[in-house]
Amino acid sequence: MSSSALLPLVAGSAAVAGLARRIRLSAPLLLVAVGLVASYVPGVPEYTLDPELVLPLVLPPLLYTAALDSSYRGLRANVRPVALLSVGYVLFSTLAVGLIAYAVIPGLPIAAAFVLGAVVAPPDAVAATAIARKVGLPRRIVTILQGESLVNDATAITAYRVAVAAAVGEGFSWGTAFGEFLLAALGGTAVGLVLMVPLQWARTRLRDRLLLNTFSLLVPFAAYAAAEAFHASGVIAVVVVGLYLGHHAHTVDFALRLQEDSVWRMVAFILESAVFALIGLQLPVVLRALGHYSTGELLLWAVLVLGAVIVMRFVWCWPATYLPVLLSARVREREGMPDWTRPFVIAWAGMRGVVSLAVAFSIPETVKDSAGGTPFPDRDLILYLTFVVVIGTLLLQGLTLPRLVRALPLPAPDPQREVLLEAQAQNDASIAAAERLDVLLAEPRNRLPAPLETRLRRVLDRRQNAVWERLGSAVDEESGESADAVYRRLGKETIAAEREVFVRLRDDDRIDDELLRRLIRNLDFEEALVDRGEE
Repeated sequence: MSSSALLPLVAGSAAVAGLARRIRLSAPLLLVAVGLVASYVPGVPEYTLDPELVLPLVLPPLLYTAALDSSYRGLRANVRPVALLSVGYVLFSTLAVGLIAYAVIPGLPIAAAFVLGAVVAPPDAVAATAIARKVGLPRRIVTILQGESLVNDATAITAYRVAVAAAVGEGFSWGTAFGEFLLAALGGTAVGLVLMVPLQWARTRLRDRLLLNTFSLLVPFAAYAAAEAFHASGVIAVVVVGLYLGHHAHTVDFALRLQEDSVWRMVAFILESAVFALIGLQLPVVLRALGHYSTGELLLWAVLVLGAVIVMRFVWCWPATYLPVLLSARVREREGMPDWTRPFVIAWAGMRGVVSLAVAFSIPETVKDSAGGTPFPDRDLILYLTFVVVIGTLLLQGLTLPRLVRALPLPAPDPQREVLLEAQAQNDASIAAAERLDVLLAEPRNRLPAPLETRLRRVLDRRQNAVWERLGSAVDEESGESADAVYRRLGKETIAAEREVFVRLRDDDRIDDELLRRLIRNLDFEEALVDRGEE
């Protein structure tokens, strides 16, 4: 893809995704639709991606962002269901969907069928967890979905590579396949474990924030490349490093945490938007290459493969949830018998997304042979079916999941309990901070004028009292806002008034731009304090 074509793709996809967020539509579906329309506009280039660059450029930042935002303790507490979904289910789905595709599509090689199965095997649970948080799913289900999304990509990509090797004639054996999985899993974990400590050491020693942000951008690509150099799983290496650095994020500079979060959100937003836009842009090209199939055949195969993907997740989730409980008395005592709603929601939250697309785009276009290279068997058909599965699951499952969650008798989260836990934690921290302040102020070198000492103590009191006030805050009947919401709104309006004065002083040549930027930056931090928790 040329640089002249890359800029319109990134800018256009970001604009469409931003519009979708504003009008509350599904961004992936709108991106596909707009990309499809744009592909017929004269002058729009025909976008093609280098298959060898897709995975190392797209997957590391997306997985790293998800890992930084995940809970290591939560994953460890739910290691069995996460492993059953991220490893067991992905392998089961690869085999089941591959065999079904091989049975219903005449002439499709078995190896190519397994390539398709591996490509559509990993659910994009990141999208599911975003919906889960909005509709208030139980925390354990959210953690399981998050953990699945981190590890299932490694399993699927390893299965994909084994299937591709068989499809290009490099041979296949169960022993070789098992060795590939073992090397990928253990090697990727080992590389991640080796890298995570020195990377964390560097993050805590660097002081230049610009350098730190640059370093942060390089971390997932470095971990991925290091693991791939040993023929191990770069995905697992990135996840291990991301989980460790996220678990120790409190040890780095506060400004880095704020900047890093914004930077990685932007990177993930751009990559996901561009990949979904590419579906629409490439769909006409893929369909033209399938001209030797009838429309009825393509529709039938699409429905059967999509149905297999959805049904096989239910086939796996129910026994994976209940068999461990039925077979182990210790698990029964610790967890009890799960309610039927948990496996049902987890099964329905199996939307496919950007990972499946990235893996599909990475399928080699040709197979090297004695003739110099022949087309990869049924590559365009695999791309087409992948597009259908991604779009179909986003339509069927993504759009209905919120309503389903609200309709099911799931245990509702207790917001008062959450606020109470936050208030108790803040109270303990404030008491420790006040005791530390007393010790520091007792030292002669730390003595402050009375107004400054009073200001420090007021800040501590404000943080301690703010959360407790939220427990008793009621919604005003006239404004429809809670006291907490009114506080945030008034705080932001007063800060906006200060900001307008600073700008006016700059425009009147009473202060220069450098001083304006410093004053505005201070107000930005104040607004961040006022605005905390609103999102």
